Order: sequence, then C-alpha cells, then structure tokens
Amino acid sequence: AVKASHIQGISTVFVADSPLFEHLLAENVEKQISYFLNSGKNHYQSILFPASSFGKNCAPRLAAKLDISQISDITRVIDQHTFERPIYAGNAIATVHSDDEYKVITVRPTSFAAAVAEDEGKAPIEFTEVVLGSDQVKFISQHVNKSNRPDLQSARVVVSGGRGVGSAQAFKELVDNLADKLGAAVGASRAAVDAGYAPNDYQIGQTGKIVAPQLYIALGISGAIQHLAGMKESGVIVAINKDPDAPIFSIADYGLVADIFKAVPELIDKL
Repeated sequence: AVKASHIQGISTVFVADSPLFEHLLAENVEKQISYFLNSGKNHYQSILFPASSFGKNCAPRLAAKLDISQISDITRVIDQHTFERPIYAGNAIATVHSDDEYKVITVRPTSFAAAVAEDEGKAPIEFTEVVLGSDQVKFISQHVNKSNRPDLQSARVVVSGGRGVGSAQAFKELVDNLADKLGAAVGASRAAVDAGYAPNDYQIGQTGKIVAPQLYIALGISGAIQHLAGMKESGVIVAINKDPDAPIFSIADYGLVADIFKAVPELIDKL
C-alpha cells in the first residue's frame, strides 16, 4: 500500500487487510470489490484488472454481479467511455464504447508504459471494511516453480521454442541453454507445450501469456497466428527456422533459415 501511494496519478489507496486475500482467490476479491462499489462511499466508475490469469478470473465475476458487459484486453484508452482492443488474434483492432455506470476492464500490461513512482508526495491510505469471503471456495495448497530466470511477462529478453525443437531434452539443450547465456526468460509455443517439451506456464500466445520484450528469439517456431498474437509487439524479433516459408519470418526483424540443431549450439558457443 505504501509503494502504491507513491505512484504518480494515485489519489487514494484503499486497503482491505485480511487473511482472506493472502492467496487472491477471485471469489473473495470479487465480493470485496462489489461491497466497496455498492457502499456509496466512492465515486469510481472504472475497475481495472491486468489481463492475467487472476484478472481473467476475477473481472468476469464482478461484471456479472454488476450486470454489465466486461471490456477485455484493452491496449489503448481513447476516453473514459471508449477503448481499443485487438481481435482476430491481433490482426485487427476493435473500438469499444460503453455507457455502463461501471466499467470492468482487463488491461494488456505490455501495451502501456509503467507508472512512475515519486519520491515526494504520497496519496492517503484508507482501510476499508472487510466482508466475509465466499463459502464456495477455499484455499488448499499452492506450488510455485522456482527459477533463477526473469519473469516471462516482464523479461527484457525471451527465448522461445516450438514444435521444431523435437523433444523435451532438445528444448533444454537449445532453448534453456541459450536463455541462460543471455539471462533471458524461457517461453514456448502451444505446440511445444502440448507435445510435452515445456510446462504450461511457458506458453506464449492468444491462449497463453502476452509478452513484449526488447528481444524475442524464436527457435523452431513456425508462427501460428495464435502464437504471433502473444509476441508480435516485441521490440526486436529474431527467428531461426529451417522452413523459409514459415509465417514467423513475416514479422521477424532478423530471420535465419537454418537447422536449429546446428545454428543454436554455434550461437551458444559464441556467447
């Protein structure tokens, strides 16, 4: 709360402090926000969530309770009622207008610059009443994969592998090793995840994570439209694939038509 109070543009920080929110179960968070909005103690009309797994879980629940349509995955704010969002796997942009009293919105974080924290100035912090959580859900356990690599969605460099990698062992030898050399995060196409080469939390694309690193290296990824939707906003895209007609080359800044099993080990040796 203290860190949030120093962010530029924040006028007030409201805190609901309870063990109920330790694990951010969407059912409990939705009830708390609904209570806050209906308490008559605020004048807020837009409720924003990140377009993350949590946001995509919580926002629709809140919108349904408020009996309004959710506005999903926005990439631009035109005014307080009008927004832009990608459709057709990012190949077109839709303009969405809403006159609902409340607007429940999920935001694609990679489309907006990070807010600036100020050393001077601090927004007031207010503690709000906590309501009882949902009786339909309870926390049982949580397993978090430990990694020394950067977080996939905030990394400056991402190395991704596709079905062309061929096996889980080759994924480690090529993708993981190159990523470790570059201090990069590791991603994967849906095809690679479905084939068991990489865990599900590596998946990048329309049904996975959306990334926009400064450098994106695609190894053995053909470039299905669903995958391109998740990484096409990257700063520099480098693709290595033996198929010269692979769709990934259509958006790559640098493309190398080569066998990844020969080219990548050479690249690793040079680094």
